[in-house]
Amino acid sequence: MSEIQMKTPLVEMDGDEMTRILWQMIKDELILPYVDLKTEYYDLGLKYRNETDDKVTVDAANATLKYGVAVKCATITPNAARVKEYDLKEMWKSPNGTIRAILDGTVFRAPILVKGINPVVSCWKKPITLARHAYGDVYKNTEMKIDGPGVAELVFTAENGTVTREVIHKFTGPGVLQGMHNTVDSITNFAKACFEYALSTGQDLWFATKDTISKKYDHTFKDIFQDLYDNEYRAKFEAAGIKYFYTLIDDAVARVVKEEGGFIWACKNYDGDVMSDMVSSAFGSLSMMTSVLVSPKGVYEYEAAHGTIQRHYYRYLEGEEPKSNPVATIFAWSGALKKRGELDDISELTAFGEKLEKAVIDTIESGTMTADLARIATGENVKVVNTREFFDAIKSHLSD
Repeated sequence: MSEIQMKTPLVEMDGDEMTRILWQMIKDELILPYVDLKTEYYDLGLKYRNETDDKVTVDAANATLKYGVAVKCATITPNAARVKEYDLKEMWKSPNGTIRAILDGTVFRAPILVKGINPVVSCWKKPITLARHAYGDVYKNTEMKIDGPGVAELVFTAENGTVTREVIHKFTGPGVLQGMHNTVDSITNFAKACFEYALSTGQDLWFATKDTISKKYDHTFKDIFQDLYDNEYRAKFEAAGIKYFYTLIDDAVARVVKEEGGFIWACKNYDGDVMSDMVSSAFGSLSMMTSVLVSPKGVYEYEAAHGTIQRHYYRYLEGEEPKSNPVATIFAWSGALKKRGELDDISELTAFGEKLEKAVIDTIESGTMTADLARIATGENVKVVNTREFFDAIKSHLSD
C-alpha cells in the first residue's frame, strides 16, 4: 500500500528505558511502512532533560499548544536513586506534571478490552474510564526539609498587601513540609470536561474526593462539581438518562469493585494516578490502558498509562530479547494518528489508526500475546511471544 500523507506534524515526545526501545520499534515496524510520518521531535529522555535544565519539556508542551496533537513516550520522574544513577544536576520534577500544568485539562484513561482476558473483578463487564485532573496538587508541590524546632506557617500575600497566615505545625524536632495548590479555573475546566465527556459517551459520572477531612481544598472541588451540575448539566444528564454521583474517595474504592462498570470515575490528580493503575491492572494489565489529555485549549496529548518498564530495560541491556507488552504505547500512537486525521480531514489516516488498533486486538484474541496477558488468558490456544514476535503477528493482521 502507498504511504498515507500527513499535513500537520504530530509533536513527538521520546522517553526513557524500555519504553524508548518500544517507541522506536513501533515507528519502524508498524507506522513508517504505512504512513509518511511527520513529527516535531523532542527528546524527553532523562539525560537530555538534564542537559537542557528541563527546558526541552517546556518546549514540547508549547509545541503541543501550537500543533494541537502530541504523542508521548513514558518518562522517568527521578528520585534520589535516579539522581545518582544518571548524575543529574537536580531532582527534576515530573515531566508529565510540567506538561499538564501548561496544557491543563483532564486525563481520560480507559482499559483496552479483548476477548479471553477477563477482569480479576468478576462483576466488571464494561470499561471503567478514569478521569484524572491534570493540574496541580502533589505534582506541582513545593517541599522543604526541616532541620529542627520551629513554626511552619501557610502565608498568602494578596496584591493589595493584605497578609493571611495559618500555623501548619509547631515542630519540636526535624520534619518535612509540603505545599500544594490548585486554581478555581483549572478545577472548573476539569469538571466541565468530565460532564461533557459523560454526555458524549452516554455514561454515568462519579466524582470522589475527601471533603470530610480537607474541608477547604477538597471541598472546593466538590462544590464546583455540584454547582456546575445543578446550574448547567442536571437537565442535560436527565435528558440523556445518565446520572452524576458524588461520594468520598474511600467509599468509591469500596463501591467500584461491586459495580459492573460502564461509567466515568473522576478523581483528583494523585487519586486518578493510583486508581487508574488499579483499574488497568484489574482489567488485565498496566500495558492495556489508553490515556489521553484533553485540554480546554483544544489540544490532545496521547500516552501510555504505565511507566518506563525499568526492570525489562535492565534485562534488555544484558542482552535479553524484549518481552514487554507494547499495546498501550501502540494505542498512544494510533490515538494521536486518528485525532490528527480527524482534525486535518485525512480519513485515510484516521482509518489507519483504527486498523492498527484492530490488528492488535485481533492478534491477542487469536491467542498470540506477551507473557503478562498469557498468565490471565482463558483461551485454549495461547501462544506466548516476545515483543518482536508480537509485532510480526500484528503486521500479518495489518496486511489482511
